[in-house]
Amino acid sequence: MKVLIIGGVAAGTKVAAKLKREDPAAEVRIITKSEDISYAGCGLPYYVGDVIHERGQLIVNSPEKFARLTGASVETGVEAVALDRAAKKVKAVVCKSGEEREYAYDKLVIATGASPIVPPVPGTDLENVFCMRTPEDAVRLRAAVESGEVKRAVVAGAGFIGLEVAENLHTRGVKTTVFDMAPQVLTPLDPEMAEYVENHLDDLGISVFTSTRLEAIEGEGKVERVATNRKKPFKADAVVLALGIRANTAFLDGSGIELMPNKTIKVDKKLCTNDPDIFALGDCAMVTNRVTGNAAWSPMGSSANIEGRMLAQNLGGGQKGTQNPSGGEARTYPGALGTGVCKLPGLNCGRTGLGEAAAREAGFEPVSVITVVDDKAHYYPGASSFIVKMIADRASRKLLGLQCLGAGAVDKMVDIAVTAISLNAELSQLEYLDFAYAPPFSTAIHPFAHTVNILLNKLEGNLDSFTPVEYQEGMAEGYIILDNGLAPAIEGAEFVDYTALKDELPGHDREEKLLLVCTKGKRAYLTQNRLRAMGYQNTKVLEGGTYFNGTDFDEE
Repeated sequence: MKVLIIGGVAAGTKVAAKLKREDPAAEVRIITKSEDISYAGCGLPYYVGDVIHERGQLIVNSPEKFARLTGASVETGVEAVALDRAAKKVKAVVCKSGEEREYAYDKLVIATGASPIVPPVPGTDLENVFCMRTPEDAVRLRAAVESGEVKRAVVAGAGFIGLEVAENLHTRGVKTTVFDMAPQVLTPLDPEMAEYVENHLDDLGISVFTSTRLEAIEGEGKVERVATNRKKPFKADAVVLALGIRANTAFLDGSGIELMPNKTIKVDKKLCTNDPDIFALGDCAMVTNRVTGNAAWSPMGSSANIEGRMLAQNLGGGQKGTQNPSGGEARTYPGALGTGVCKLPGLNCGRTGLGEAAAREAGFEPVSVITVVDDKAHYYPGASSFIVKMIADRASRKLLGLQCLGAGAVDKMVDIAVTAISLNAELSQLEYLDFAYAPPFSTAIHPFAHTVNILLNKLEGNLDSFTPVEYQEGMAEGYIILDNGLAPAIEGAEFVDYTALKDELPGHDREEKLLLVCTKGKRAYLTQNRLRAMGYQNTKVLEGGTYFNGTDFDEE
């Protein structure tokens, strides 16, 4: 079997390596436009920040080393330019010489990835305009920073890559501004979680502007200013374009391969295109969402490797119990969850599954809770807090999504949720899991289990609360704010220590609407519980407390 793979970063090299293990007799060839293969694209911001010191650390394998290790052949600097499905051939051009070549195949794997979006605005060709997609992009930006010529930088785009670049520029002493056309940063996050991130970055000196559109990059030969739809331009010595990516599928024009509206390749659950001998995966392919089954784009290195392994098993005949796609049942890709994690200065962000709005659009009745829980034993050095938003379906109580912010290992919270969502777990099945515990790692009641318990309390009516969004939308109008923290923290609010409550709340009748607010939510919940026992039934707890919502409250 002759297998031709177009593209040699994550998806293409994974298919090649695994396929040669599955079927050593297969003739596997990779052609790729880049001179590098198998490089760590997600590590590029950290090379800019000198967290990763040497360029060579970004290169997982050289073409020669990969060929020796796997038995696949690799040709770099070769760009696919056309596909002839009838002849089962790919036309390509050698980038340096312009020489034309043809490659025949029995099975074709398209893993051409994606390229950064460069908007059609003036000035993108000026000196010190950078993208962040290849090792050379990172090398150029780091060299400019280390030369001392970049004192101020503007990052256009506030997704994972944009904010990671901003963090690394900031840590190197570059005054950094980030803007995005969207109304929030990190659009996969729900708006209130994104707002917390924006405020955190602003507190650290990284200016963030949302609903801001790039209109021009200005300067005499090199970057001096960035014009947007705001009245005043941003002064800058460098601009990093992190506005998103576009699938590299132009070479398929006229081939009859079916594309999605965003120009990604439409594939089925076996990653097969509308041609039974052509497959696509990675950043250039459109897969599905694991929860909803709807189309979903997952341009992540993690997704690319999962897809690559599965496709190679199918192409190679698979392991025990799995047959070749042309000969019977094959493995199917269950879909992506949109899982992601991002390191920012002093705050890590992770998420998976459906956000609240997406869950509602998918036909669920989402119920969410925001908690502030310890990430490890509070007395252990370095202990901090997680801000967790957990979302479940009201009827089935299945976990739908989780978002987590904190200085600690937010990925462990996200990964537990990935497992639970993938197994269609209900909250009751997660309530008593035996999580690892020791003070340096976690709390006796694991922060994930703690959040599950609080969401169950809310679903069962034991916790009656306003989410931060509900509070911002004015649902607490008419409520009297009571400060239930360890010590008074809310200016103008009455302080109530729940441990001092006996038979009544002096000065308040039992029909009054009371909004209970403490630092993180726990004492407010305990106050609500005690007040209910006294007959006060119109109480609400503000989820996240002052830790998440701040201390500036207006009496409604």
